[in-house]
Amino acid sequence: MKNSHIILVLVFLLQHSTVVLYSQSYIQKGVNFDFFGDSITLQIQVPVTAISKNTNYEKSIKGYFDDINATAFNPVTDALLAYREQYKLDDWLYYQLIRKTVQQFSPKAENYERYTVYKWFFLIKSGYGATLKTSNGRLLFYIQTNEEIFNLPYYMRNGRQYVCLNYHDYKLIDLEKEIYTELNLAEPRESRAFTYKVTQLPAFKPADYIEKVIGFNYYQNDYTFKVKLNPQIKTIFANYPVVNYDCYFNIPLSKETYQSIIPVLKKNIYSMSVKNGVDYLMRFTRYAFLFETDTKQFGQEKRLSPEQTLLYDKSDCEDRASLFFYLVKEIYNLPMIVMAYPNHVTVAVAFDKPVGAPIMYNGNRYAVCEPSPQKIDLKIGKMIPALKHVEYEVVYAYQPINKH
Repeated sequence: MKNSHIILVLVFLLQHSTVVLYSQSYIQKGVNFDFFGDSITLQIQVPVTAISKNTNYEKSIKGYFDDINATAFNPVTDALLAYREQYKLDDWLYYQLIRKTVQQFSPKAENYERYTVYKWFFLIKSGYGATLKTSNGRLLFYIQTNEEIFNLPYYMRNGRQYVCLNYHDYKLIDLEKEIYTELNLAEPRESRAFTYKVTQLPAFKPADYIEKVIGFNYYQNDYTFKVKLNPQIKTIFANYPVVNYDCYFNIPLSKETYQSIIPVLKKNIYSMSVKNGVDYLMRFTRYAFLFETDTKQFGQEKRLSPEQTLLYDKSDCEDRASLFFYLVKEIYNLPMIVMAYPNHVTVAVAFDKPVGAPIMYNGNRYAVCEPSPQKIDLKIGKMIPALKHVEYEVVYAYQPINKH
C-alpha cells in the first residue's frame, strides 16, 4: 500500500475545483495520518456545528446529518472507495480506514455523537446498510451483516440482521430494559452486507515490526524462533467481535511475520514424515506459549487470529487451535475439523493412514491433535480423558481444494 496518499490528494483537490464556496458555517481542515504504513493526506470542509444534548437530541443529530449531507462529501467517499478497491481492503480494514479518517477531522473525544454520525455516513455512502438508534443520550451504530456474531447486540430490520458496531463504547447498557429508537435519516444507496472476514492484512512497513523470541522443546531438542511481529495487529483487532471459527481461523499472517516463521518451520520438519511434522507443529503450538483464559487476560471472550496468538504471550485453547490449524493448512494442507466441547476447542487432522482412536466425520477418519497444554502428554490420536464421553460439535470442517 505504498504512495496511496497520491490518490486521496488528487481526489480532494478535484473536490475543491468543482464545488462552490461554502459559507462561514463550514471550515476547511487539512489532515495527514498514517494508515498502517501509508501516508494519507486530504483536505476536507466540515460544518462548525456539533451535536448537542442540551436540546432535542434526535433533532440535533438529524440537523447535523442535513449539514454534512449538503456538503461535497461524495469525492471523500469516492477517494475512500478508490483506496479500498486499489488495495482490495476487506470490510473490516475499510471500516478501520473510515475510523482513522473521521478521527482526524472530528475526534471521538471532542464530540462522540458527531464522530459516530460521520462513520455511519461514510458507510452508507459506501453502499453498506447501516443504521443509528438513540436512547437516554446514547447513540448506537449498527451495520447490516449476514454473519453470526456472538458477543454483540443485534436487531432484525426488514428481514436483515443489524449488529452494533460501537457497543464497546458503552459499558452499561441494558438493551432488554432500554428502548432504542431508530433514526430515520437515510437509506443506503445499495444493499451491501458487511462481512467480518479478513483475507489479507496491510503491507506494514518493515520498520514497524518487533522481534519476539519464541521457543519450545521437542523431544529433548530446543528450538528457538525469532518471529517478526507488528503491535498494530492489536489495534486492528481491538474491537473485532467473536465471529464464527471459519472467519478467524483463516485470517492470514502478515508478510513479515509469515516470512520470519513459516520457512523456518518448514525447514525444521523437512525430513520428517507428515505425521511427525504435524506432531512437531502440535507441540510447538502447545508449549511455546503460556496458557491463560480470555476472562483473566481480556475480561471477556476474545478469539485470537493466528498472528495475534503469536503476538500475545498468553492464549487459550481456541487461540492455539487457530494457530495450529493455520500452520497445518499452510504447510501440509490436510483436511481438518474443529471440535467444540462445552469448555474446550481442539482440532482433528485427517492423515492418509489412521492414527490413534479415529474421529469419524462425514465418512472420513480424523485424529485428534491437541494443541493446548494438558496435565498429561497427549500424542496424536489421543483425546483428553475427561472429554471421551462428552458431546462435541464440529464447528468448522476444512477440505483442501488442491493439496500442495
